[in-house]
Amino acid sequence: MTYQEEIQRLFDLQKFGMKFGLENMRTLLTRLGEPQKGLKLVHLAGTNGKGSVGIMLKSGLDEAGYRTGFYTSPHLVTFRERIVVGPDLISETDVLRLLSRVWLQVDQESPPTFFEFVTALAFMYFQEQKVEVAVIEAGLGGRMDSTNVIEPLVTAITNVSLDHTEHLGDTVSAIAAEKAGVIKPGRPLVTGRLNPEAEAVIARTATEKNSPWLALGRDFEAKVTGRDEAGRSLVSFTQAGETWADLPLSLAGAHQIDNAAVALALSRLLTEQGFGLRAEHFRAGLARAAWPGRTETWPPGAWPPAGPRARAPLLVDGAHNPAGALALADHLAGLPRRRLHLLVGVMADKDITNVLGPLLPLADRLYLTRPRFTRAASPELLRDKITAALGPPPIPTSLHPELEGAFQTAASEAEPEDLVVLSGSLFTVGESLAFLRGLGPVESN
Repeated sequence: MTYQEEIQRLFDLQKFGMKFGLENMRTLLTRLGEPQKGLKLVHLAGTNGKGSVGIMLKSGLDEAGYRTGFYTSPHLVTFRERIVVGPDLISETDVLRLLSRVWLQVDQESPPTFFEFVTALAFMYFQEQKVEVAVIEAGLGGRMDSTNVIEPLVTAITNVSLDHTEHLGDTVSAIAAEKAGVIKPGRPLVTGRLNPEAEAVIARTATEKNSPWLALGRDFEAKVTGRDEAGRSLVSFTQAGETWADLPLSLAGAHQIDNAAVALALSRLLTEQGFGLRAEHFRAGLARAAWPGRTETWPPGAWPPAGPRARAPLLVDGAHNPAGALALADHLAGLPRRRLHLLVGVMADKDITNVLGPLLPLADRLYLTRPRFTRAASPELLRDKITAALGPPPIPTSLHPELEGAFQTAASEAEPEDLVVLSGSLFTVGESLAFLRGLGPVESN
């Protein structure tokens, strides 16, 4: 089978849905020879920011010369983005080879879910590649997530807010209990900014498991001290009386300061376990860390790939839950522009009104669209949800059944002093980046 045929076969596993429980995952890994054992791992959970924390920590480890793996989800354009070693995505050849090995061990009476299959593949690849450390991002929740079969050196919970309530619970406390399931007995824990409900749950779990716990704002902190000549925020990080000053942060947005603080606190814990990580490694690593689709800016003239080029800049951000939308709105509030043109595509099973609610008051022109994805809400559904919750949009609004049309219309209407923003879903962002880069279709997600 070709790479594309095998990837489609893999994504067809999604028809089995999600299975909550770790028995299948453990059985599959046992059949594969327990590839996760012997790996040095960092485990990341949290509602938002896991990917940003992961890429910043990985960048510092890379700069220190470590062979570092990174397992993340979802991908934006290609499946290969999910499994990375050093600067390189897993190759198509390695995907095909490892997929065939996993398929041989699949129990046809109880097939693995898509995420179980891919997680096993990632562990096998990291074992083969002899990574010195791998950063593992939980997919959904934590307690019953397929990644929660590992014994990490350190664990982080970035934050806790409402998302995936149909699976994790409809209160912050319930979701915090699921996230807290990644805390391991005796293993250090780092947490980002938590609200009181989540903090109480995590504090209780850390105590029960005798897990040393470092919390942002109590045990470590980061703050912006200025900007460098490239316009990047300069961050000062302080922990245990030691300060790493003027670290340039390439990822934009105030929320990335907290994410950087969590990554740096994790690095300090790794140092205590024998890793040679110093401030200069993160001075270089944070400066070059790039996380596509998160407050990513395209300058005027660089988009769209066909037709007249836009005169205004484009900002792409995959804010897909209320907390992410609030963080994006806070960032947009500080950006200069005359008018804001807002393009949105959201999944139908998301809290559409609260994902869009923080952004709509900032917009002067609204473009409702959708990616080519079965779960995506139609532009008509987006309009109806907005109207039912907030009233008819008081700004010019247009409906676009395809992303390309929305981009081309916004590009033609935005003036040089304006700002165009695309948001609402990582699936929307992935298809948008494929279009903007002139690539083929996004691989199934």
